[in-house]
Amino acid sequence: MIRLSTLSTRGAAVLMFGSLLVLGGCHRGASRDTVGTTQSQSQFDMTMKAYKNGQFLIDGAVVSALDAGSHFSYLKDTGKLPKTVLLLPSDDSKIRKQHLQYMARLQLDYGFVAYYDDGGKLARINPVETQARALEDYHAPITSTSSDTNKDASGKAYGDQGGGSDTGH
Repeated sequence: MIRLSTLSTRGAAVLMFGSLLVLGGCHRGASRDTVGTTQSQSQFDMTMKAYKNGQFLIDGAVVSALDAGSHFSYLKDTGKLPKTVLLLPSDDSKIRKQHLQYMARLQLDYGFVAYYDDGGKLARINPVETQARALEDYHAPITSTSSDTNKDASGKAYGDQGGGSDTGH
């Protein structure tokens, strides 16, 4: 009889531990709201795509984060501000942390709810956890032609004293 109660106690402990593992596996530490990818793009008021260097594609146009903010300001002024926005990766870029931070700032400024494609699932952007970033304009890297380097305004190379005949007198 004592052996049976010890066995049943151990069995109950194993069942309890197993159920905790199953419930813990369902949560996996995720703190953001996720929606299955079966929810189509047409259920969102607006769709944007991530582009290179923190830029976005809106209606086929490449815009900086600052320009995206101006676009949402215009939509707000005309009464056409979306309630839900979906951010997708483009053919040229995946969604990066910088894109999420800009979207979090836009979400705070204009009050819409933003989702993004997180590896096949749609996840809601939480502005507090994402640490919203100030909107910036995109500046292309400056490139100079090598033929103009080390020349003054007249086109002569620096250190070139030329211009006169030097006969040694």
